This record gives sequence, C-alpha cells and structure tokens, in this order.
Amino acid sequence: MLSKMSWTLLITAMAPAVWGSTYLVTVALLPSGLPLTAAVLRAVPAGLLLLLVVRRLPRGSWWWKSLVLGGLNIGVFFALLFVAAYRLPGGVAATVGAVQPLIVAGLATWILKERLSLAVILSGIAGAAGVALLVLQSQARLDPVGVLAALGGAGSMAAGVVLAKKWGQAEKPLTMTAWQLLGGGIVLIPVMLAVEGLPPVLSAANLAGYAYLAVMGTAVAYALWFRGIQRLPVTAPSFLGLLSPVVATLLGGLVMGERLSPLQGLGGLLVIGSILVVAVGSRRPSSARDASAAGVDQSAGARVLPALR
Repeated sequence: MLSKMSWTLLITAMAPAVWGSTYLVTVALLPSGLPLTAAVLRAVPAGLLLLLVVRRLPRGSWWWKSLVLGGLNIGVFFALLFVAAYRLPGGVAATVGAVQPLIVAGLATWILKERLSLAVILSGIAGAAGVALLVLQSQARLDPVGVLAALGGAGSMAAGVVLAKKWGQAEKPLTMTAWQLLGGGIVLIPVMLAVEGLPPVLSAANLAGYAYLAVMGTAVAYALWFRGIQRLPVTAPSFLGLLSPVVATLLGGLVMGERLSPLQGLGGLLVIGSILVVAVGSRRPSSARDASAAGVDQSAGARVLPALR
C-alpha cells in the first residue's frame, strides 16, 4: 500500500501531466499571436470559478501576499513564459526552464535555511540534461532576450514556491489557489491590454480551447499543484514539473505521429530518474519524523506534516 507521501507525490504529478497537454490544445484550438490573452483567460475565469466554490476572500496581510504569490506563480511567470516561447524554439525554452529545480533548491537554502544536498544538485543537472535531450533540436537558435525571459520565468515561479513555503497556509489549498489565480490575473490584465488590446471575437473552437485551459489546465491543475506545494518538501514539486515536457513529447508521438529517437528516450529516462531520486529522498525524513513522533506520543502523529516545497 502506498504511503501518504507517495499518494501526495502522485496527485501532485497530475498537474504537470495536464500541463503537458496544453501545447496540443493551444496549437489546435486557440488563436495565434495572443499569448497574454490566453494567460488572462486561463487565470481569471479559473480563479473566479474556484472563488465561487470556496466563498472566502483574503484577510489581513493575505491581500498583498496573495497578489505577490499570484504575480510570481501566475502573472509574471506566464508573461515571461510566453515571451520565451515567442523568441525561442520550444525545445530551447523548455530546456532553459528546466533549471527551475536548481533555482528552488538555491532559494530554499538561502531563505528557508534548508540543507542543499549533493543528490538534489546532481538530480537537477540530470533533469535539465534529460529535458534537453528530449526536446532540444540541433538547429535550435539562442536569442538573448528569450533566454533571459525563460530564466526569469523559472526564477519567478521558484521564488513563488519558496515564499509560499515561508509564509505558510492561511486557508485550505483550494482557497489559496483561487486567491493566487486572481492575483496573477490582476497582474496580467494591464499588460495584456497594453500589448494585445481587448480579446477578439472567439470561435466555438477557441472557446472550447480556453475552457479546457481554464478548467483543467489551470483550476484543477493548479489546485493539485498548490496542494502539493503545501504538503511536500520544498524541492519535490519543482522536480515533478519536469514531467510536463515528457508528457508533451509523448502526446506528440501518440497524437501527431512524431517519432521518438533513442536520445529522446534516454532524456525521458534521465528526467524520470531525477524525479525518483528526489521523491525517495523526500520520503525518508518524513518517515523518520513520523516514527519518532509515534514513539513519543501517538496523538502527535496527526500533527507531523511534510514540509512545503
């Protein structure tokens, strides 16, 4: 039987798996050339939907904290991600973004005073190398602005993850997700209006694509993601995020008939291996704490929770 930590890892991994499907939806159903519009139409409707479910507004300092976390995890991240996507081939953008686990580990060491282990460093390098083998093409070009945007996007979400860990959880994960999605949408709206203007008239296919991205790719996926951030050690979710290019590549093969090379297979194995190393390492400290707590006080076991990512 799987432990509680293993179930949390599997449930959290569903978020990047869903994100891996968004590329196909974007290409097939959304209007081209409107990345910020897509980001706003993902974040705001999803945040409003969740807010209708939870029916709770932020209180006290969580008004500005939700805005900061939403800006880092959603608003700034989406904006820079789309800049990188426009200026770089997808493989380059994904490869640069794959350094996020290492950024999270570094920030956690600095801000949270967590120990940076050699296993995490080597796993982060292996994971980034695996993504490169999986998606990077030989004719890929490097654009300095695009590379900086990809690094900035990875750094933005990494900072959001570590700050969420530091600030803790004011409400249930679903409520925190609603606040952050709306906060991120508020950050994005003026940028969208300045760069792209008001959204155009949308077709039925466009609406279906945006509905999928808002409900499955954002509301559901981010609810699972932020739940994992609250319950897992700080580096674990960032490594799980490397599953997204793996799923995107597999779907490209299954749906679009793209053939996978042996190097891509090796890249996928490197990514999975790096995730497993961090996942196994994440479980050990939790088990030790639970066993220690159980030996002292059986009722204390319910209060021992895994650290947030």
